Amino acid sequence: MHPGPPPVPQAPLQPPGLYAGLPPRPVYREPHSITAGTVISGLAASTLWLVLFGSLGGDLVSYAWWTILAAVTAWLVAVVLTLVGDRGVALGVACASGLGLSLALGLVAVRWIDTANFPLW
Repeated sequence: MHPGPPPVPQAPLQPPGLYAGLPPRPVYREPHSITAGTVISGLAASTLWLVLFGSLGGDLVSYAWWTILAAVTAWLVAVVLTLVGDRGVALGVACASGLGLSLALGLVAVRWIDTANFPLW
């Protein structure tokens, strides 16, 4: 008997999803990555901004209004920085201004609860 032709070696099968010849999946990188240094600089700048504006007030009412104005201005700057500038600084500015505003309005709430008279009107 004749044994027949020798077996032809076959290439190992590739698992599904791996296609030879195609480039690997793309890796997306952040053009302006957020670092701790940029966030801390935004926190420091916004804290200084709020302290300067808050020190203009002589009593709780004027302190609260100056802080509201400073926080709204800081949030507008954070929006501009998010769109055009450094997002790490924008994050720091937004966080510090939010904390400063909540501190001022917490003091207003304490006065309101204590006197039963809303102090900002």
